[in-house]
Amino acid sequence: MACTNDMKEVMILPKKELRPSQIGDSVTLLYSDSTQLKVVLKANRMLIFNKNVTEPYTLLPKGLFVTFFDDQEKVSATLKANYGIRYDIKKQMEAKYAVELINKDGTKLETEKLIWNEVTQRIYTDVFVKITNRKEIIMGTGMESNQDFTKYEIKHVTGQILINTDEK
Repeated sequence: MACTNDMKEVMILPKKELRPSQIGDSVTLLYSDSTQLKVVLKANRMLIFNKNVTEPYTLLPKGLFVTFFDDQEKVSATLKANYGIRYDIKKQMEAKYAVELINKDGTKLETEKLIWNEVTQRIYTDVFVKITNRKEIIMGTGMESNQDFTKYEIKHVTGQILINTDEK
């Protein structure tokens, strides 16, 4: 004897709803290496999905604020965004929507999507960016930088505006 299933009937069966295994509000996470503080992440809401998924991930649907620290535990850069998702296996976080990254010198990056690779300590994007410093505003598409945003490269520069700092 053998049995078969009608695929149309199988497709209308209710699917298991994906639910977070942990939920947190007003969360602060500290990341350290050998007792040295490296990163502080603050989020209004955190949802952790680590069951019934191929790669566990953490969702930050109500925004995030990240503070990066240098080897002397001084603030080297800050990152804020309206949404974030962190992939556990890839050790990579994607920040989206109204993303702002500011380094210790005050140079500011504005974009709609930014990826931070925790392993390589690099940040990058393939979308429009606007970088503002004391001397100029640079716009382009695609960017890569070190984690503290002191050495960066815009892939396709589309415009540059010099800022006049002379007071008259």
